[in-house]
Amino acid sequence: MRRGRILIFVVLILLVGIAVAFFGVQQFLQSRQAQAPTSVEVYVAGQNIPQGGEITESVLSTITIPQDKVVSVMFTRDELAQLTTNKIARFPLDQGVVITEPMVVDKSVAVAVEGPQWAALVPPGMTALSIPSSRLTLSSFAVADGAHVNVNACFLFVDVDPNFQTVLPDNVSTLTGTGVVQNGLPVLSLAASPNPAEGGAVQGRLELDPSLQQPFYLTPSEKQRPRTVCQLLLQDVVVMKVGNFPLTETAAQPTEGGQAAPVQAPDVVTLIVSPQDAITLTYLTYTNAQLQLALRNPGDQSRQATEAATLQFVLSQYNIPVPAKLPYATQPRIDALVAPVLPNDAVTTTGQ
Repeated sequence: MRRGRILIFVVLILLVGIAVAFFGVQQFLQSRQAQAPTSVEVYVAGQNIPQGGEITESVLSTITIPQDKVVSVMFTRDELAQLTTNKIARFPLDQGVVITEPMVVDKSVAVAVEGPQWAALVPPGMTALSIPSSRLTLSSFAVADGAHVNVNACFLFVDVDPNFQTVLPDNVSTLTGTGVVQNGLPVLSLAASPNPAEGGAVQGRLELDPSLQQPFYLTPSEKQRPRTVCQLLLQDVVVMKVGNFPLTETAAQPTEGGQAAPVQAPDVVTLIVSPQDAITLTYLTYTNAQLQLALRNPGDQSRQATEAATLQFVLSQYNIPVPAKLPYATQPRIDALVAPVLPNDAVTTTGQ
């Protein structure tokens, strides 16, 4: 009898425990469910929308985000009409950007123009400058948009008369009939020498023949030869664009007979440089300096100290001897280096 009572008490305790546990779990699940955020769909740009572009349902898309992440300036599905009624983009919107109220404006309000989109590619404190280019300048067109390059420059130097600022040697003239008129001013007659272009007199120098010990006057046999020097000018410069920028962002490609027009070789390249380097490149462009771009690895940020290349540097650096004057020579006479014509070279002929 006593054992039966104990069994009944144990069963009652178990039932009460199960009931309490069930009630506790149910309350916990209800509280978690109440705390769990619900998801909401908000509108994003389904494609790139230009500045001033009309906001329509066709250019929009949606993404799902938790309710607690939604802010009041976002547009949900219930606010589609508010977003697409007479609304345009205040500034360019990239695909995938969540659209908010400050990004759109009514059509009746003018959109402030902040410059072309590519102006944002220029870092603060830098400028974009275009220089002439060619296939040789662009490393056989290996240089493309976003490339990192070094800028090499070559110059020609000549000696000039510091007063006249003309290329030496000067032309010479003869003074004759110098004297003073009685009770008058000095008299000076100037006899101009013939035009140097027609074989006239050019300033030379007096030399003494070592054998005969006789003086003679030397004059140049040709015009002064310019002296060439090349040097690395700028390092690790970023190429903004090769070729022209489009006049309009939505400019269509020209066609010829329904087909795309042939691509023309670019004749300009735009570099991102400092304002001082931009001034230097402008000066070199208008002084006929020859510029070349050397392609480099974009991950290489090293700087190299280089020597300017001159005739003297090339001869000494690469151990090139100046040929001796020998009592014999090759035949036939060679006055210029001409590449040989090979059997497989393409020969271009012109129509008669």
